[in-house]
Amino acid sequence: MWFAPEKQEIDGSTPDYRFSLANERTFLAWIRTGLALIAGGLASAQFLPPMPIRHLRETIAIALLVLGAVVALRAVDHWARIERAMRHGRELPASRFPAILAIIVAAGALLLVVAVLIQANR
Repeated sequence: MWFAPEKQEIDGSTPDYRFSLANERTFLAWIRTGLALIAGGLASAQFLPPMPIRHLRETIAIALLVLGAVVALRAVDHWARIERAMRHGRELPASRFPAILAIIVAAGALLLVVAVLIQANR
């Protein structure tokens, strides 16, 4: 369904267009989040000064780039699953991804706080 949205029309019944458009807006919000993470990864690689821990700057950049790619892929998968559920009149699938993403971002922020405190004590 990712690459052949025209096949949706024969799969189930057409949902109210407002719900499909809301699903698409959610997809676009996730894509913006992925793009922001990717931009942060590129900015980290280019503009962060050398960090107190060897290769920390590169690790941060790669982590943000990979996380941005995962968010983008998850966005399209989530969109397809929601659309399929609406077409078949099923319950919308639950997702742990927002909680997992929030935990990863919070953990990354805490690690950066530690790195900044180490740098400040030098």
